[in-house]
Amino acid sequence: MKIGKYELVVLETGTFALDGGAMFGIIPKLLWQNSNPPDEMNRVTLGARCLMLVSDSKKILIDTSLGSGWDEKFMRIYNVNQNGKLLTDTLNGHGYKREEITDVILTHLHFDHTGGSTTLADGKWVPAFPNAKYHVQKKHFEWALNPTERDRGSFIANRFMPLHEEGLLNLIDYKKEFDDEIEFIVINGHTFSQQMVKISDGNQTVLYCGDLLPFASHIPIPYVMGYDLQPLETVREKKELYPKAIEENWILFFEHDPKIAAATIIKTEKGFSVKETFTEL
Repeated sequence: MKIGKYELVVLETGTFALDGGAMFGIIPKLLWQNSNPPDEMNRVTLGARCLMLVSDSKKILIDTSLGSGWDEKFMRIYNVNQNGKLLTDTLNGHGYKREEITDVILTHLHFDHTGGSTTLADGKWVPAFPNAKYHVQKKHFEWALNPTERDRGSFIANRFMPLHEEGLLNLIDYKKEFDDEIEFIVINGHTFSQQMVKISDGNQTVLYCGDLLPFASHIPIPYVMGYDLQPLETVREKKELYPKAIEENWILFFEHDPKIAAATIIKTEKGFSVKETFTEL
């Protein structure tokens, strides 16, 4: 798929798992278990899907997945299954090298979105994409440095602090435009100053939803994660976003749905739901 000057390349990097109740908040298991079947530990499978935007002069990654270097306990708790699909391996499979990446846009700094931003080299954590500038919202970075007890476990310092220490981290002070085709939509329900990435040329639009909509099954308004710091803000953000997404037929890109890469949405008498799904762009 091409939007403006950018070719969109979907990068699959395996799966992991989180508690189903935490992923669906107040929604009863009876309502989500068919779309997202849990395992014997009540964990549901999450995809680890990133997006690359390629133009003549830029190779831009949006998020960097889990990355590598996790210990056995982490791999067991989160049931990580990468099957040789680390982000760098997937890039190589598409004919790209990590040194070619010019920019990395991070929606936010939770470990499943920025884990692949750094790599372990000679016992030291260093930027995985050494020639890239990494972009994140300034207010979110400040939050990541001093999170609450509730979300502290989502921030792993060695997955983003080396970017700052090496001078590669660009802190965006609520600026919305990255370039003519890329725009940031800043939201605060899941975490403070998460940035969704809108890629549009006026004719076609893809919205990289980050953790506003991890799964296609999160499209209904009440389906909000228990992880969200401000769930009522998530509800408001969905209500604000959906009408324009429907009017302009946006394609919503899901980072964590294990099967559905993207979808368009529709409003019916029962509320908002999936119109059409896509396994690739």
